[in-house]
Amino acid sequence: MRKSFFVGLSIYLFIGLSACSPEKSQQQTKKIELTISAAASLNEALVEIKNQFEEKNPQIKLLYNIGGSGALKQQILQGAPVDIFLSASHDQFNELIQEAIIDREKQIDLLGNQLVLITNKENQFSLNGFSDLGLSQVNKIAIGIPESVPAGKYAKQTLENAGIWKQLEPNLIQTKDVRQVLTYVETGNVDAGIVYATDINSSNKVKVVATADEETHDPIVYPAGIIKSTSHKNEAELFLTYLQSTSAKTIFKKYGFKVLD
Repeated sequence: MRKSFFVGLSIYLFIGLSACSPEKSQQQTKKIELTISAAASLNEALVEIKNQFEEKNPQIKLLYNIGGSGALKQQILQGAPVDIFLSASHDQFNELIQEAIIDREKQIDLLGNQLVLITNKENQFSLNGFSDLGLSQVNKIAIGIPESVPAGKYAKQTLENAGIWKQLEPNLIQTKDVRQVLTYVETGNVDAGIVYATDINSSNKVKVVATADEETHDPIVYPAGIIKSTSHKNEAELFLTYLQSTSAKTIFKKYGFKVLD
């Protein structure tokens, strides 16, 4: 009787220890990872939002894939494992809707922005507006690639509206995203650049020369949407909802974005 008791106790302890094994415990506590592909201009704001969101939702880990909207769109078209896309333009975003990759019912127009002309603070020449880019003292101007970088597309529209696009084409340095434009201006590799108003918040080396009239380019709108193939639909919806919360809106406004209601 005594022997069978200890045999039973040993089996019980073995089962109990197995149930509480480190491997099983790690599986139970493993966080759900959400991959967010987002326009480069959103970087700083999203980092701050990540900290707040993960603190309130410890079961979720956000992974950001930051870059030019056009490049991100191509990655998604090629099957990159993405849960949410935040674009700096409707062009790239709508293509994914048309391809039935983004759920039309799970997308919103989240933010707005402005386009600005910048130079390095140490530049000595006088530059007062976009039309001055045609002056002989301006040799190199950085913009995003118009075909794949929304800020570059808006820049081209603004320069065409000013009637100086053709004149400036030989002097244009086209970049992979808007943050590379900022870097070129900061380092003095170009005389001027065209970026979003929010981009200059991360630099103390540049100054704003002029803000583009909103009538000179398409509306700057940042749409956000859930990728249909996501395996974490509930968590993706939770984050998309959080991006519209008062807390997230406060952060976006802090970095100079216009919050669209």
